[in-house]
Amino acid sequence: MAEERDQTGSSWEGMPLSEDYPGPHMENGAAPNGEAERDVPGPTDQAGKCGPNLLQMLKAAESRWTCQGRDGDGADTSWTGELVTEALKTDMQIQLTDQKQEFNKRPTKTGHHSLSRSFSQSSTESPSSVCSDSSEDESTPKGKLQKTSEGLSDFCIKNIKQAEFGRREIGIAQREMPALMVLRKRAGGEKPLAGAKVVGCTHITAQTAVLIETLCALGAQCRWAACNIFSTQNAVAAALAEGGTSVFAWRGESEEDFWWCIDQCVGAETWQPNMILDDGGDLTHWIYKKYPSLFKKLKGIVEESVTGVYRLYQLSKAGRLCVPAINVNDSVTKQKFDNLYCCKESILDGLKRTTGVMFGGKQVVVCGYGEVGKGCCAALKALGAVVYITEVDPICALQACMDGFRVIKLSEVVRQIDMVITCTGNKNVVGRELLDKMKNGCIVCNMGHSNTEIDLGSLRTAELRWDRVRPQVDHVIWPDGKRIVLLAEGRLLNLSCSTVPSFVLSVTATTQALALIELSNAPEGRYKQDVYLLPKKMDEYVASLHLPTFDALLTELTDDQAKYLGISKHGPFKPNYYRY
Repeated sequence: MAEERDQTGSSWEGMPLSEDYPGPHMENGAAPNGEAERDVPGPTDQAGKCGPNLLQMLKAAESRWTCQGRDGDGADTSWTGELVTEALKTDMQIQLTDQKQEFNKRPTKTGHHSLSRSFSQSSTESPSSVCSDSSEDESTPKGKLQKTSEGLSDFCIKNIKQAEFGRREIGIAQREMPALMVLRKRAGGEKPLAGAKVVGCTHITAQTAVLIETLCALGAQCRWAACNIFSTQNAVAAALAEGGTSVFAWRGESEEDFWWCIDQCVGAETWQPNMILDDGGDLTHWIYKKYPSLFKKLKGIVEESVTGVYRLYQLSKAGRLCVPAINVNDSVTKQKFDNLYCCKESILDGLKRTTGVMFGGKQVVVCGYGEVGKGCCAALKALGAVVYITEVDPICALQACMDGFRVIKLSEVVRQIDMVITCTGNKNVVGRELLDKMKNGCIVCNMGHSNTEIDLGSLRTAELRWDRVRPQVDHVIWPDGKRIVLLAEGRLLNLSCSTVPSFVLSVTATTQALALIELSNAPEGRYKQDVYLLPKKMDEYVASLHLPTFDALLTELTDDQAKYLGISKHGPFKPNYYRY
């Protein structure tokens, strides 16, 4: 892969596309520990009133989503489960045929051969995430004409024949994403996204496929590319293409392929997007730089990553953000659920699949104690690892100390540690000097936003030898025979090497869908050319959609209690400045 450099501290303006902009972002929405967010302008907490379709859903939310207190007759609380089951029956084989004629006219272009090795799924991936045949070739599918069973050809994926398997994977994910299924049932008839042409750049997994097909069920037309060159599940991409969504992604893209796929989504001859759903800011950046006239016509942008949001604030501060944007990353439902619980459950999965290491007694350094770091540390500590923390933020450092972790400088313990995990959102957190001092067999990986946290450029030198021992596992060997174990080439570990829990991603995906609905239906003038947060009421609504899964029963405030607190008995229950 070409060396990728970080540009977090600079504006998009005047930034060359191919040289100075970082390569494909490896994003899980990981919140950094505070290093990369320090001088970022604050969000505009002016979401104001919600659109008409959202108001209807919010009104329904005020029933508190439970049946407690109904005359003590033990009323049934399983309504959400029934809605999910009914939605699954009708949506399991969703076919988006209304886009067929519009998307199948563009001829397939012939591209260059992939510059990077594309590894088929193997023992490092679970049965639920297998997206390639072990015998699949490593060539790029660019220039390879493929057609769906309906004759559509406006897509570029690895193998359309994997669609049936991918459909089963999507079906499994649907059962763990109740809120999206409820949205399909409750709002599908109204088509609140009718007229929306959404171009997306996210991880293409079974969970994201549920989101994409939900958007289509709500009336949107979608074209999609991947935000991560290693996280695409090929079978899922095939299922999306077979269902009528134009997808341009495959596992193991080169950097050249990555930008080509984005351009195919944006530069279609018969279709122009009016909304962006981004994860990392790459798609937004591409349109901003290459299609400025199209950028000015957008209805809005929804961004879920810390780096993408950071750059939106940079544009806004410089007066160059000419469309409204919603910051999903800083929604409570993203920060406190996806970032924490997703990483808590997936960090061990990724490490076990790639290395088979035992954690008991191992000395591990986690760089960064933000929400991602907290999740990783909790999981490692539970299995008996000795965990150290590095931090620059005194508040996060104090939290780590009071959680029972020792806060150190990496240089103090680098010679004795068994594993280093970065999750700061910053660049060059682990440099060559530290890598030189690590002991033989030390495992180095990243759970942060992109592959800039580990100084990979310093490892690509003549005196060091790289040995690929299995997919996503490299041994970097020093002249004296010492080797470190580098996972996923420093990219996001969990989505590159394992799976992530569907349920917690349902929380984020529902927030993204509601943000798109809000921007699509907002009357002119509600949102200015700025970055906004969704209102607290929306976070509570998303959370309430997931509670019935746990048979959770909320306590209701009395009128007197609500008056005492100065709030509505139906919420929002916390002020915007409240920190959960």
